[in-house]
Amino acid sequence: MQYHVDGELVPAEEATVSVRDRGFAYGDAAFETLRAYGGEVFAWDAHADRLERTCETLGFAEAIPPRWDLRERIDETLAANDLDDAYVKISITRGVQPGKLTPEPRVDPTIVVVVSGLPRGGLDGSPVWDGPATVTTVDRRRIPDGAIPSDAKTHNYLNGLLARLDLRRGGERDGAGSTDEPPADEALVLDADGYLTEGATSNLFFVADGVLHTPSTDLPLLPGVTRSIVLELARAEGLPVEEGTYRPERLRSADEAFLTNTTWEVRPAPTVDGESVGSGPVTELLGRLYDRRVERTCY
Repeated sequence: MQYHVDGELVPAEEATVSVRDRGFAYGDAAFETLRAYGGEVFAWDAHADRLERTCETLGFAEAIPPRWDLRERIDETLAANDLDDAYVKISITRGVQPGKLTPEPRVDPTIVVVVSGLPRGGLDGSPVWDGPATVTTVDRRRIPDGAIPSDAKTHNYLNGLLARLDLRRGGERDGAGSTDEPPADEALVLDADGYLTEGATSNLFFVADGVLHTPSTDLPLLPGVTRSIVLELARAEGLPVEEGTYRPERLRSADEAFLTNTTWEVRPAPTVDGESVGSGPVTELLGRLYDRRVERTCY
């Protein structure tokens, strides 16, 4: 494998950054996870928009290359590894600076592209997941926007990491399965007021009384690119959609539930906190529509 590091393709075992890089030292970096289908990066503009917004939040957007340059680095990395269907991660850090918390005004960003093969997507593809997801609500709470903006996708992923560790440690909330059961596939995190926000690495949807529900972006959650596409597809199909605030018991009594992110795409989540929610026609429909979008855009 070869990765792209600061403008150069290098063997994976030689792809390193300085121990003084602020992305390593402080999590002072932005990143995006993408999918390539048939050699084409899916939803590139939406990912590039969010990457630029995160860099703006971190205060070094003016120092990053234009998006055509970033896209070229991704394409070069895919080509160098002879990959058409792939996972792609692009990271942009503030770069190497003196070891103090306050950033220097001058920024020389570190830019890294990492890729790995994934199954083909679209109508003729297969999902990267082995089966429907089990979901457990954990005690870990989402960081308020007033502390760290939830729409910034940075290298500081400690909140989600601790939520996933809660699954392993048996840190489930009321209604969850016993601690001797295998860990769930995804940790569902609430905000400080006890409302559903998102999974550790996914956005949440559920169907109740014929309406597609998802937590509102007024809550501290990352507005996923896949989430936005699914909402667009649902509305175009004429499905009733509501973005709102919901307690966990509302989800546990739903008719269907599913998760979305770039790698999982649309993943059914029929088990929540040890209770059967089920999957059904809306989840299946949106999964097919998403596959068609991938097929039409990339193949």
